[in-house]
Amino acid sequence: MAQIHLHTNNFKLANQSLEVGLSYNFEVREHPVYHLIKARILKKQGDIEGAAKTLQHAMSLPGVKNPEKSGPFGGSKKKTVDITTNERVSVFIELADAHRQLGQTHEATKVMQDAMNDFHGSGEEVRIAIANADLILARGDVEGALATLRGIGPEQSYYVKAREKMAEIYLHHRKDRRLYASCYRELAEKYPGLQTSLLLGDAYMSIDEPEKAIAEYESAMKRNPQDHALASKIGQALVKTHQFNKAISYYEASLKQGGKQVLRYDLAELLMRMKQFEKAEKVLKQGLSVENPDSDTLVEAARYMLLLSRIYHQQERYEEKLQYLMKAKETQDRILMRANVDQPESVHLLRQYAAEICGEIAQYYIQQRNHAQAINFYRDALSYSEGNGKIILELAKLYMKTEDFESCEHQCMTMLRTDKETDSANVMLADLMFRKNDFDQAMSYFERLLSHRPDHYAGLEKVIEILRRAGRLEECVKLLDMAEKSSGRAVIDAGFNYCKGLYEWYVGNSNKALKHFNKARKDADYGYKATYNMVEICLNPDNETIGGEVFDAEVDEVGRERREKADGELIALSTADKLLKEMKPKPIDLRYRILCNMVLVASKNKVRTEEGLANLLEILKLGEDVIGALYGSAVAYMILKQVPKARNQLKRVIKAGWSMEDADDFEKSWLLMVDIYIQSGKYDHATEILKKCLHYNKSCCKAYEYLGYLMEKEQSYKDAAQNYELAWRYANRSNPSLGYKLAFNQLKAKRYVDAIDVCHQVLQLHPTYPKIKKEILDKARSMVRVPGTSSKSG
Repeated sequence: MAQIHLHTNNFKLANQSLEVGLSYNFEVREHPVYHLIKARILKKQGDIEGAAKTLQHAMSLPGVKNPEKSGPFGGSKKKTVDITTNERVSVFIELADAHRQLGQTHEATKVMQDAMNDFHGSGEEVRIAIANADLILARGDVEGALATLRGIGPEQSYYVKAREKMAEIYLHHRKDRRLYASCYRELAEKYPGLQTSLLLGDAYMSIDEPEKAIAEYESAMKRNPQDHALASKIGQALVKTHQFNKAISYYEASLKQGGKQVLRYDLAELLMRMKQFEKAEKVLKQGLSVENPDSDTLVEAARYMLLLSRIYHQQERYEEKLQYLMKAKETQDRILMRANVDQPESVHLLRQYAAEICGEIAQYYIQQRNHAQAINFYRDALSYSEGNGKIILELAKLYMKTEDFESCEHQCMTMLRTDKETDSANVMLADLMFRKNDFDQAMSYFERLLSHRPDHYAGLEKVIEILRRAGRLEECVKLLDMAEKSSGRAVIDAGFNYCKGLYEWYVGNSNKALKHFNKARKDADYGYKATYNMVEICLNPDNETIGGEVFDAEVDEVGRERREKADGELIALSTADKLLKEMKPKPIDLRYRILCNMVLVASKNKVRTEEGLANLLEILKLGEDVIGALYGSAVAYMILKQVPKARNQLKRVIKAGWSMEDADDFEKSWLLMVDIYIQSGKYDHATEILKKCLHYNKSCCKAYEYLGYLMEKEQSYKDAAQNYELAWRYANRSNPSLGYKLAFNQLKAKRYVDAIDVCHQVLQLHPTYPKIKKEILDKARSMVRVPGTSSKSG
């Protein structure tokens, strides 16, 4: 029983079976096979050192090194150790492999040599040779390993195993697909039959030659027409060759001939991929119409229900999706009740599937923004799959999202204790510490992670975000350099380019950010986020307050002509629209819907803006405040000159609890409210919100710019200069408008040398920037009295 559980990777039950055996007969621990199974469990769990110690103890027991069976069993001379040659060899091979994994090459070689000596001439000699090939391969001697395997002839036992090992070496070490396939062709020629045809077909599939695989599978099918697993392989091969209609016809014909129900699932899945939802639904519901189903039929029914829920999801039939998810869970519970009695060895896998169903239900509730129910179902998932790292991680994320920091920390600590998803746990703990305003502790977690994995891009992304909000963006440069140097492929890696794009965006280099995000746009992990960020940049490349009027009105005051940006804005909006249309978003993706409507609003065309506003208001009918939709509708109201309505939307944002997920939308909403308050002369209210904004993001240059503006209005030029200086710093000293304001207030505060320096910085990047030379640079120079220095401009 322990070996069955080990085979299904159910280590807990495997250990329990050993302990039960031990409780019935304590002398079991003196049997080598007990220690062999124990060691295999430890190896599977990653405890190689523990496995090695267990195997060394097994080697010292009677009957392992000594082939006689007369050794004492627990000290009783009447009892003997009953151990087969195969089991004895397994102890040697497993010990050698444990030494190899621990880097103890000398010890591994010695154990293997002992095995070859002890079992020379036995039927297990070939098996030892195959294991020795692994050891030779571990030393980097690919040719030596191949030579050992070539020495095993077709008349010897384990010949098929030797050829499979050779094929693996050709594919993974020599990268030679032709020789890989030739190993299986040779087997098929020497031992023509069903099994070798299957092996050759699988080999062709693994090297992406499905046409040849189909020929082999069909050959095998002629030998065994009732093999439904083989029929499934043929269908999958047809799909891989894009013969979709032929695959559908094949599945349908197989089902009519009494094919197993697994083919029904394959057919429905293919129909779903081809967007033939009605046909897929019909196929699955026919499979669910069986009366008085047995255990096997119930197992298939649960799979059908889960697939049906996914079909309904793509059709946006969300109520029916939930209905079938719940039915799938109920069916799986029935299966588990039967299996506990009839098939206890299958319970582990069935519980894993039940956990998967609960996870899908949890995801449904997350999409519906019902986090309480999502948490309940993730807890249910854990009751089926205790210690499942992925489920614990998702649950921790939910606790973080709902600001249940204590529960989140508990789940992270659980992950660290079980040594599962440790990097993800460290990233989350760091994020958690940051949200608790414990910046030093947050950075210690990240430093620990990035010190041994500089290219952990998920962690690096979080670090950049935290450093930004802590006002320490300059520290990102070192971390990005470390990541780039850690891998020669970093410059083309989507994760690195996403992180680099994030940094460039935050320091105001929009064009560089777009280039890096574009390199990550097609990636499965970073593509969506990169594309959304590109759209955000296109909507607001200059980091302005969209819908705000304070700085628009100020343009003429600083003597600048209003920049003609109409053509540039049209190109940017067109790009944003194109990027969104190229995406394939999930049906319930609020950010996608919000950005599509923000493109309409940003056009500032009355009809399009009203259309975008109407759509955003529809989103807000979902039940709770969606911060992005509130912000978007406020912008639309401002563009339509309906300021009171905009103010009401923004007040809802101010009352809402801040969350990291909506942090940027909160910030944009607060800044727009500040703009409205300044326009109406409510400077105290504006200042209060700006302090709140800087509490959550110390790198917010726009907040410092507004504070500088307010100080300047009060003729407090020293304070204004300090705030403009921070805005200038966090805008990466690239915004000429900020440079002008800073230099102007430094001039007013009699900081002439500083004003001159800033003027030079502005003119170096923007030589034709209007009036800064005449109105600030020349005046500042004239106020500086240094002997021997001319006050004329040069």
